[in-house]
Amino acid sequence: MELIVPTLGESITEATVSKWLKEVGESFEADEPLVEIETDKITVEVPAPSAGSISEIKVEEGADVNIGGVLALLGDKKNTTGAATPKESIKEKPLEQNIKEEKKQETNLNIKNEESNKLSPAVKKLIDEKGLDSEKITSSRQDGRLTKGDVFNFINNPSPTKPTSKNREEVVKMSKIRKTIATRLKESQNTAAILTTFNEVDMSEIMKVRESKKEDFMERYNVKLGFMSFFVKAVVLSLQEFPAINAEIREENIIYKNHFDVGIAVGTEKGLVVPVLKDADTMTFGDIEQNIVELSTKAKEGSLTMDDLTGGTFTISNGGVYGSMLSTPIINRPQSGILGMHNIQKRAVVVDDEIVIRPMMYLAFSYDHRIIDGKESVGFLVSIKTLLENPSKLILGV
Repeated sequence: MELIVPTLGESITEATVSKWLKEVGESFEADEPLVEIETDKITVEVPAPSAGSISEIKVEEGADVNIGGVLALLGDKKNTTGAATPKESIKEKPLEQNIKEEKKQETNLNIKNEESNKLSPAVKKLIDEKGLDSEKITSSRQDGRLTKGDVFNFINNPSPTKPTSKNREEVVKMSKIRKTIATRLKESQNTAAILTTFNEVDMSEIMKVRESKKEDFMERYNVKLGFMSFFVKAVVLSLQEFPAINAEIREENIIYKNHFDVGIAVGTEKGLVVPVLKDADTMTFGDIEQNIVELSTKAKEGSLTMDDLTGGTFTISNGGVYGSMLSTPIINRPQSGILGMHNIQKRAVVVDDEIVIRPMMYLAFSYDHRIIDGKESVGFLVSIKTLLENPSKLILGV
């Protein structure tokens, strides 16, 4: 039986094998994950179609494979009642795997021989007598050969004054997700006329609401009342007032969206992903918080689906969770706007001609100037600020 790369979405034609979860000869049960593959959008685990064992791995880790391609050949389940002897393990290995291991051993031997050639007999004898590791000794020569002086310097000062060239750099292949992030962000800068406008919001009233209602909210929805639900509500109401910001340019046309699908940027170990709250205008505060927790958990676990990541009309990015004070977020194409949240800091501000201390947050709104004018962009951000500073307007919708 063949293990096939499943269909992962209309626009996805290729994937990369990021990690094999089972080895050749290892048994597994039906639906048990066998391999982790990565596309330009998501990382998924490919499950076993039935119980069995891996007979042969066709695509090694780090290699690309087309959708529908063969990842491995599967056989009957192995008898695991007794441990295999080393000789039996060698016999069970495919010829191709044995050849690879022999080449690896030969390469390691060549490396050792090259290291020996870099040492003169006198230097090698000195290193052996002192029980030193030549790899840790820094050469003062351009050709990398060690001298007695290098050895004595190392003995007198075991900590090298500068790292060796081997330790100064590490080459790591970019993942498909990281390459896609890089490509799309650059395309966004090259295509859209991006401009950013700023404002600040007094978070006092929202913090009062959170403090007074947090226990009731938790009891009712089984989730904490965070800031994001207030921002999502404020964004949706402001998008309804300024429809151009919820639109996109498609060829020579402007497409106005009558639905409000808000993407929430989430940082993961593999890069930034933007799961989407579908029809956010129909959600309650509880629905928003529950969906955000669910999507964030799936993002960190790498279990987001294509449906979770598609269809966004506007994006919110919260750099404040990392301590960012101010930033200029880049538009998530083909959308026309993105709101940047930042950390909350107590600052001295003037209220009714008096200097008071208030918890303030800077807001940044980046927009595509081809479709959104300055008046609309400023009005949109002021609308968000007004709604956040008057939570009753968010709750009542007026």
